Amino acid sequence: MKRGDSLNGYLVVTKPTNEGAGKCLWAFAERDGHEYFVKEFLDPKRPGPYSMGDEESKRLRREQCEEFERRHWAVINQLDPTDPYAGNLVTALDFFCVGTTYYKVTARMKPVPMPSPEALSAQQKIVLLGTLGDSLALLHRKNIVHGDLKPDNVLLHRPPRSDLYTAKLIDFDDAYLSGSPPDRDTIGGDAGYASPELLRYLKNDPAIRPEHLTTAADMFAFGLLLHGYLTGAPPGFAGANGSVAEAVNAGADVRLDSRLSDGAASLIRALLGFAPRSRPTAEQVLRALGDKSFVDTKRSRLRINV
Repeated sequence: MKRGDSLNGYLVVTKPTNEGAGKCLWAFAERDGHEYFVKEFLDPKRPGPYSMGDEESKRLRREQCEEFERRHWAVINQLDPTDPYAGNLVTALDFFCVGTTYYKVTARMKPVPMPSPEALSAQQKIVLLGTLGDSLALLHRKNIVHGDLKPDNVLLHRPPRSDLYTAKLIDFDDAYLSGSPPDRDTIGGDAGYASPELLRYLKNDPAIRPEHLTTAADMFAFGLLLHGYLTGAPPGFAGANGSVAEAVNAGADVRLDSRLSDGAASLIRALLGFAPRSRPTAEQVLRALGDKSFVDTKRSRLRINV
């Protein structure tokens, strides 16, 4: 993909980059007067009749591509953009292959910067977290795991003449149906927001099977997001661990910001639990957000509970 290319009718108008995109390139594009975001997947590559490799290797690559297509279409086909709760999901408008390369197209978003928690009123926090919770609840009702829930995949939108922020959930490239994740070698996600069971899956723990990776994995990440949006930082943890999930797997203490309200601290600690079935659901988080005291932070100097 390069600027000036026409891909399935989408004219690429910016220089492609892989900034923040992992094993992808992305650029902005236009078609029929509308602006779009186009992502090019660097892997897998669909073999053609003249591709390198023997017939067996091409057969295996075709099977990998077929599974890649099935996973993406399974998610795309479950999400109806006309659903009244889907307004804050930035879902795929097109998914196609040109030559050997796969592409996905979404509407172009123009987000606003994330304010500091101290700059947000209680009502602003409730709307921000509530719109994110609504989107996650819709995904989970459809049996979809987002698979890469983190701040980079939550864009803030501020409607004209409004002081409220809504959360737009993007990037469903690592999404999968609950209990049916990609195999251990190809599953995506950010290790910093991964659940304890996902880390164990990646490390080939035989006790963790595909059916153990469910929507509860998203709820662990949601707990980390709640802590960050309410305090400005992720939780701390004891020991030489690389992430909160590693600390949980090791049985180490996870340290929440002492400024959190009692209700928020209790809920976040439950979301960061080791056992997936013990974590609250998105619907339960939404009910908790109905109480303004949940998002209040104690007016004290930053201090970490130990």
